[in-house]
Amino acid sequence: MTKAELRRKYKSLRHHLTQNDIDDLSLAIANQLLKLPVWDHSFYHVFLTIVKQKEINTDYILNILSGKDKNIVISKSDFNTGLMTNYLLTDNTVLKNNAWGIPEPAGGIQIENQAIDVVFVPLLAFDKQGHRVGYGKGFYDTFLSKCNSDTVKIGLSFFEAEDRIDDVYDTDITLNYCVTPKQIFQF
Repeated sequence: MTKAELRRKYKSLRHHLTQNDIDDLSLAIANQLLKLPVWDHSFYHVFLTIVKQKEINTDYILNILSGKDKNIVISKSDFNTGLMTNYLLTDNTVLKNNAWGIPEPAGGIQIENQAIDVVFVPLLAFDKQGHRVGYGKGFYDTFLSKCNSDTVKIGLSFFEAEDRIDDVYDTDITLNYCVTPKQIFQF
């Protein structure tokens, strides 16, 4: 299937999830994450949940990171440039929803892409080769291309892998792992 077809399919599947489904599946994903060998790093980038898109509830991941005393990094998206600016999440960070319903920091301590060790990557679908389909704006591919080559990229998905995404581009960044409620895929 093409990215456009996969976007339609997985947006529809998400649309049918209840809030209880989202919470249960998100907790299962967080529990699967604990099995990964990625907890000895310092800086972890986490996307904040867009509730209206029925995304994975990353509060569970934030709680794990806080409990492990890790540096949590969140982003602010610039829809004019297609770039994300990263900020350290602290007790003093003020979050505001942007025009697209994305919770973002109002400001704070900036963190350079090269300082980030692990990125939890949002997605709509992924395939068995580690390619992902997002919303199509390219924010994460641009961001991940500016991180170090050894930055660990972990996709999070409510649903299992597709066999293949038909229209993968050279600029698409491959995941190292994708975690679903039932299993961990390593690429």
